[in-house]
Amino acid sequence: MKKIKIKKNNGILFFITGLSGAGKTSTSLKIKKYIIKSFGPTIIIHSEKIRKIYDFKGFNKNERISLGSQHIDLLNMILKQKINVIYDAIALSNKLRSLKRKKIKNYVEIFIKSDVKKIIKFNKKKKIYSKLKNNIVGLDIRAEFPKHPHITIINDFNKSISNLTTELEKKISKIIIK
Repeated sequence: MKKIKIKKNNGILFFITGLSGAGKTSTSLKIKKYIIKSFGPTIIIHSEKIRKIYDFKGFNKNERISLGSQHIDLLNMILKQKINVIYDAIALSNKLRSLKRKKIKNYVEIFIKSDVKKIIKFNKKKKIYSKLKNNIVGLDIRAEFPKHPHITIINDFNKSISNLTTELEKKISKIIIK
């Protein structure tokens, strides 16, 4: 794991990415206390909630990249106020990850790796993949999985979210240099 030296004049972006249903939101909620205790003031931003606030309906690849670029500007505005952000988004686009790496000073990329077939089987009650009929990343839109995330957590749904979160906290503590 590559170490990350944190610049003190900005907050840290903990970018949690993965397929829909992989556990991004659950992990974000569980990890918040640890991030606050270890790194200071922290908020959570769920990309899907921003999408709803702005009533953004586009789901094709170009529309996703356009919205993702706008999110980067919002994230930077918050980070420059020395507030950490736990940001969860599907965002399985090489272009968006590259933009985040270039534009955001304190960037920690966390990939929750899951198999889409296991996600569908595990989330039968939620019916995540049956609500939308097309433009689904991982099914209709090819997911561009991170090649070199700072941290990878494998969610095969054999561990609880609490166990995955503990694993993530340990990995974060090993790579971040204050």
